Amino acid sequence: MNSFLTVLVDILSQPAILVAMIALIGLVAQKKNVSDTMKGTTKTFVGFLVISAGAGILETSLVPFGSMFQEAFNVSGVVPNNEAIVALALNEYGSNTALIMFFGMIVNILIARFTRFKYIFLTGHHTLYMACMLAVIMAVAGFNTIPQIAAGAVALGIIMTLSPAILQPFMRELTGNDNVALGHFSAVGYAISGLVGKALKSEKSTSTEKINFPKGLGFLRDSTVSIALTMVVMYLIVALAAGPSFIEAELSDGTNFLVFSFIQAGNFAAGVFIILSGVRLVLAEIVPAFKGISTKLVPNAKPALDVPIVYTYAPNAVLIGFFSSFIGGLFSMVVMALVGSTIILPGVVPHFFTGAAAGVFGNATGGVRGAVGGSFVNGIIISFLPIFLLPVLGELGFANTTFSDADFGVSGIFFGTLANYAGPLAIVISLVVILALMVVPFKKKTS
Repeated sequence: MNSFLTVLVDILSQPAILVAMIALIGLVAQKKNVSDTMKGTTKTFVGFLVISAGAGILETSLVPFGSMFQEAFNVSGVVPNNEAIVALALNEYGSNTALIMFFGMIVNILIARFTRFKYIFLTGHHTLYMACMLAVIMAVAGFNTIPQIAAGAVALGIIMTLSPAILQPFMRELTGNDNVALGHFSAVGYAISGLVGKALKSEKSTSTEKINFPKGLGFLRDSTVSIALTMVVMYLIVALAAGPSFIEAELSDGTNFLVFSFIQAGNFAAGVFIILSGVRLVLAEIVPAFKGISTKLVPNAKPALDVPIVYTYAPNAVLIGFFSSFIGGLFSMVVMALVGSTIILPGVVPHFFTGAAAGVFGNATGGVRGAVGGSFVNGIIISFLPIFLLPVLGELGFANTTFSDADFGVSGIFFGTLANYAGPLAIVISLVVILALMVVPFKKKTS
């Protein structure tokens, strides 16, 4: 049984396999010939592996930057990181996490089939992370094994459906169509960024992609060049502040600290370039293939894909969003230190992935000002939500890491607070009420 669950987790947590299977089902449902089916399935699979490779390069280059930052400015505290907290939690909650994940995906498909919320969440690793958090919270709430799995699966299915639904109005504004959704559990932060962008919009608002550089700086119009040069400056500043002895002893295996920093900055730009290439490959295949799912299995369903799919729409906003979100994290850290609360350190990885997307959505609604303001607010959101999430995670709340993205904080605080004040029954009632509201058909007012 345990080996089966291990294989199940391995399959369902791999977005490349998961989305390739979805593409295969969609193409077969459309009765495509063997050649087209193989081509679409393989390109989707390879495209997601390209995205994953780019994300891996990004994370590898960002980890030493975070270590250098902590050393340079002598700060310590809780570092939000999904991978780290899940690794700790799976030791005790691995089996229940796998079952919650499996049945939660089924609940997501059923909700998409029988309600007006036609979103199928396809980001496998985020589904795993959310399933893990729900397993912890349901256990802390007092559920026994079977009720814990049932409640966790229903909660997961609801979150997998509502997260892309919340953001879809902004996705339509960004993409100009309604073909694809975003499947990344920071939708609350992205939606707020979009709203901030609208609030900051003016008649003079200009898109980040239309920034006019002087003729001598025309090379900065190339996003790869501008990202690489900007990151080189950032890395070198932090490297000089951290000092050569720390970097060469702890991070670079003796490589000169400036050379090491220069290479990491280049790796960052390479990671972004690879991600954008993979996104273009996947979108070219998955959207047509998904029509088979929409027409045969879940009418009008939309695939909710991982966050890099939005980066291609505004590469300049990606970099602006990262910086602005990180500054929001630094601002929040100072506030926490002044009020004497738990200090949440600005994790570079979550601030890049969520800040970049927040910048894209803020830009879509409010131009440069929206990108800066929206992602700055996102940085504050993902800094303060973990403070309120820590108390509902039981023993995991005392670890030096926690869940990072906004939807984890909102969902965890919601269910954890219900459990603390009214016990498991309150969670069950809330799930029944939410499902009932989702099933109720929505009628537009006629004028």
